[in-house]
Amino acid sequence: MYALVLLFLLLCNSHGLLGFLNDEGYALLSFKRSIAQDPEGSLSNWNSSDENPCTWNGITCKELRVVSVSIPKKKLFGFLPSSLGSLSELRHLNLRSNKLYGSLPVELFQARGLQSLVLYGNSLSGSVSNEIGKLLYLQTLDLSQNLFNGSIPTSIIQCKRLKTLVLNQNNFTGTVDLSHNLFFGSIPASLGNLPEKVYIDLTYNNLSGPIPQTGALMNRGPTAFIGNPGLCGPPLKNPCSSETLGANSPSSFPFLPTHPPQDSDDMSGKSKSKGLSKSSVIVIVVSDIVGICLVGLLFSYCYTRVCACGRGKDEHGYGIEKGGKGRKECLCFRKDESETLSEHVEQYDLIPLDTQVAFDLDELLKASAFVLGKSGIGIVYKVVLEDGLTLAVRRLGEGGSQRFKEFQTEVEAIGKIRHPNIVTLRAYYWSVDEKLLIYDYIPNGNLSAAIHGKPVLVSFTPLPWSVRLKIMKGIARGLVHLHEFSPKKYVHGDLKPNNILLGQNMEPHISDFGLGRLANIAGGSPTVQSNRITTEKPQERQQKSAPSEATTVSSSNNLGSCYQAPEALKVVKPSQKWDIYSYGVILLEMISGRLPLVQVGSTEMDLVNWIQLCIEEKKPLSDVLDPYLVQDADKEEEIIAVMKIAMACIHSSPERRPTMRHITDALDRLVISAV
Repeated sequence: MYALVLLFLLLCNSHGLLGFLNDEGYALLSFKRSIAQDPEGSLSNWNSSDENPCTWNGITCKELRVVSVSIPKKKLFGFLPSSLGSLSELRHLNLRSNKLYGSLPVELFQARGLQSLVLYGNSLSGSVSNEIGKLLYLQTLDLSQNLFNGSIPTSIIQCKRLKTLVLNQNNFTGTVDLSHNLFFGSIPASLGNLPEKVYIDLTYNNLSGPIPQTGALMNRGPTAFIGNPGLCGPPLKNPCSSETLGANSPSSFPFLPTHPPQDSDDMSGKSKSKGLSKSSVIVIVVSDIVGICLVGLLFSYCYTRVCACGRGKDEHGYGIEKGGKGRKECLCFRKDESETLSEHVEQYDLIPLDTQVAFDLDELLKASAFVLGKSGIGIVYKVVLEDGLTLAVRRLGEGGSQRFKEFQTEVEAIGKIRHPNIVTLRAYYWSVDEKLLIYDYIPNGNLSAAIHGKPVLVSFTPLPWSVRLKIMKGIARGLVHLHEFSPKKYVHGDLKPNNILLGQNMEPHISDFGLGRLANIAGGSPTVQSNRITTEKPQERQQKSAPSEATTVSSSNNLGSCYQAPEALKVVKPSQKWDIYSYGVILLEMISGRLPLVQVGSTEMDLVNWIQLCIEEKKPLSDVLDPYLVQDADKEEEIIAVMKIAMACIHSSPERRPTMRHITDALDRLVISAV
């Protein structure tokens, strides 16, 4: 009997030992088990033999419930377990500057009382769940310096108490929509600390001063800033005055910190239970981006829904609701500045030129945009839509002539051209502030970079002769289509390697045809010679063709003129023979590997004259040939045949130059004979 009692007591004691630690302790031990490396022994006193975890390193309790877990900068290597979400009284979680990896468990957001979540400086990845919107008491969210991707969850608007939001140095995409609010003053440069792929929409506020050229703001297109008359500087065409640059206007804008918040490393003391550490409070971030700003969005949405613009408009173009004891002004925002357009303007939205265009203006304006290049005819952007579709968008300019009907006729004619060697124009947009052309994006850069490389690139893979010949044939076929089958039998007028783009398999795509004409109609200032001539008086052309001793033009600025036919400076009406001359120069450039301006001793000579000089002096082919083509010595006959075609194209007499149809036939025969 005694033995049975003793056994019963031992079993009871054993059961007591096994269940001694409370549930929150076991949840934290699950976190300890997920840590593969703890080089500093930060979790060494986390033991199951304790009654509760309140004495453990980094843990703070209130009334024996865990309210804070703070273990920053301890080199912890592991992942976040879902069990942390079971800490129902958890208020602060700070695991910054460790080596945590994996995703952010959606179960973590079950800790509904969470006020601060600081995880920056780890290697966490994946998307952030929309469940984060359930953290109604969240005040500080710092996920910076991780590998998170996907869109910033829209449910974050439900976190009405959020004051600190730091997301920089991640792979987030999507939109931060701050449009149609009442923000004033300057744009803080620290707003650029948001991930570069996040589109920042600041349209229709009352912002002023220069646009900061930092981070996520640096390569945004002008469409991100319209509706703020006081803004100046790139990418807008409104230059900043010295007074504007010197002024530091106060801003109503919440802004991001230049550096991540430095929360106190010692959050294990009792003072932690009172709230965030002092240094955490100092963190400067987007304090009201998710609060005041989104409330403004909701107000604007409600007003536009409740107050129909069609009920009447005041002298400023805003809707007015009549009735009751007075009138109520409704914020019926205009799509753009379309109400101030000429009476001839009939369409103000994105106008598709292809039935396959499945995106609208809002999607385009909110997409991630990056500058591809700048020229005298505006800026070209690479634009990536939310669904991954990539486009090239050329901005022709703002303001200027309002010849919409003429522009519409011209752009729709260009939009009808479909050929595998011509860049397709998919849509366009016209307003007072913006004229946009939307093209297919061609991924492999331009022919000039393929021949000569880029200055910023260390490595360079030269094109073999077979690829060069393929490109030559593709350009010729594209020009045949422009000259013979396009609605207006186009003359490109500015053909050069820079506007011959290369596709996925190095197939050529001719771009920018008709561009100068569109820029003239839109009120831009094109530098394309062929388009400039059509609007100049003869005496102006004569003055421009005469050299000036008082003016020194750099070689780089002269490169474009090297592709122009000699008669282009004398004849008013563009001719297809101009394109044939330009094509000949391109062939010579692809054969020789030289730039259109060749350095000869201390002087420069254009490529055509240099080739002619080499022929006159009976130089061997090796002196003319691109050194990278030495490996294609067995193709010498083909190269010489193409050289003859090029020489015919650059004949000084336009009448003696072949047509593009004859050139294409000659190249095809060359390939057939080679086979």
